[in-house]
Amino acid sequence: MTTALDPGSPAGSPAGSRTRGVATGPTASTRPGRPRWMSKAAVNTALVLAGVYTFFPAVWMLMAAAKNATGIMSGHVLGWSDFDVLGNLSGLVHLQGGIYFRWLLNSFFYAGVGSAVCALVCCAAGYAFDKYEFRGKEKLFGLVLLGVLVPSAATVLPLYLLASKVHLVNTVWAVLIPSVVNPFGVYLARVFAQGYVPDEVVEAARVDGAHELRIFGSIGLPMMKSGFATIMLFQFSAIWNGFFLALVMLADQNLYPVSLGLYIWNNAVASDAPSLVSLVISGSVIAVIPVIVLFVCLQRFWRSGLTAGAVK
Repeated sequence: MTTALDPGSPAGSPAGSRTRGVATGPTASTRPGRPRWMSKAAVNTALVLAGVYTFFPAVWMLMAAAKNATGIMSGHVLGWSDFDVLGNLSGLVHLQGGIYFRWLLNSFFYAGVGSAVCALVCCAAGYAFDKYEFRGKEKLFGLVLLGVLVPSAATVLPLYLLASKVHLVNTVWAVLIPSVVNPFGVYLARVFAQGYVPDEVVEAARVDGAHELRIFGSIGLPMMKSGFATIMLFQFSAIWNGFFLALVMLADQNLYPVSLGLYIWNNAVASDAPSLVSLVISGSVIAVIPVIVLFVCLQRFWRSGLTAGAVK
């Protein structure tokens, strides 16, 4: 008796026992693909266009910062004439008694103190949400996350009304106090606490008799240093670049941050002082430098910090 697979082979032969599912002909034909050089060329072209789009404004700003007002207003910013770097720096030093550098120091104070306190508060809150069990914890955490959805500009008017009730308007506290809380920072800190602070270490410290505040300060916070640096860096950048809160809260120019001061100067350029345009651009370039330096110095923390909790 022969099989349907191989009529000429007996049933007990190896040919007759072959699996029927094995295909003897060629498999589905493979469609010819696009040449690899075309794919690489498309990717490289997209990257070049994205790079030009990103860096052209920065190049324009650097060139304009080195020009005098005549060179900027003439529209030949990218030309190789009308350079006056020392004149622009001298103007920043002498204009209004050098108030620009007062604004710069104010920004360092607001951003430095505000971001450091904010990072500490967020790390403490995130640690508590992760390591402690209490009634309504997840509901409270959900309310914190709702704060992420609220635009910061929408809270400025309520903050102004509260500050006016306690006589904090036109003081440094009106800008500093609202900057020490960040709902997204609390969420990020909880992720860091889950990923970097093992529960076993905390329990071992409790068994050894350490109180909760010491556990957080000696064990939890050092283990969360990447999270602390990441939250501090992002909050520093947000405070440094923000000006709307200061615009509403402050009336004394000596308390202005550099962003608000440059905004006031820029309005003067549009009205009756076009010669200030070179100082506004030069001041903007100087104001960008601290944030860039901070990002570079702390990159080993925030680059690793952004992936915290990605792998369990």
